[in-house]
Amino acid sequence: MIRQNILITGASSGLGKGMAIEFAKMGRNLALCARRMDNLEALKQELLTINPDIKVFIRSLDVNDHDQVFEVVKAFAADLGSLDRVIVNAGMGKGASLGTGYFKANKQTAVTNFVSALAQCEAAMEIFRSQNAGHLVTISSVSAVRGARRAMTVYAATKAALTSMSEGIRIDVLNTPIKVTTIHPGFIRTEINEKVKTVPFIVDLETGCKAIVKDIEKEVASCFVPKWPWALFRYIARIAPLSLLAKMS
Repeated sequence: MIRQNILITGASSGLGKGMAIEFAKMGRNLALCARRMDNLEALKQELLTINPDIKVFIRSLDVNDHDQVFEVVKAFAADLGSLDRVIVNAGMGKGASLGTGYFKANKQTAVTNFVSALAQCEAAMEIFRSQNAGHLVTISSVSAVRGARRAMTVYAATKAALTSMSEGIRIDVLNTPIKVTTIHPGFIRTEINEKVKTVPFIVDLETGCKAIVKDIEKEVASCFVPKWPWALFRYIARIAPLSLLAKMS
């Protein structure tokens, strides 16, 4: 099945932008939203240059404005006539060790990565249930497998929660025309980590997004990308002692 009309949140940069480019090459219509409209305007022109035959709609969206999430998703559905796939991609990675005075940063990550992801899933599923069709995609992380320390503590917890919620939705719509996919990206070079020099197994944005889109198109239930080494890493991480996890994060 070809999912022609695709909505991507957090599309102004990083994985969202990279996925949009890959889908444009495939001839898909795109509904893109993020806070930075200037980036979205530039991306729209880039996508139409790649493929002038597609439709591209853009809207400003702060996913932490939950009422606006529902409004924007419904507006995109009206623009395109239907939504075939919604990719819940918007997220952030602020944070620090708990108890070190950075509650506001940790709270912001918790709200953005989980509560706001919940709002996006709710809005998407309302559309899909009314259509009795659709493909929900959530962008989690390899960090969802186990807990992590320092700046990653809350981030990993939110991604574990997102993975669990996605599986719950998948169970809820099992054996229906609505499908749910959870993507767990490994280390992919984006503007968030561009200043970090020593990152093991990191791949460039295009390589990472091609791998992500490939699995999205297969509509797998859950996957870790790129497959090497992350498909293996998830099994090792689940049984690794805390002393080893401390060295990895």
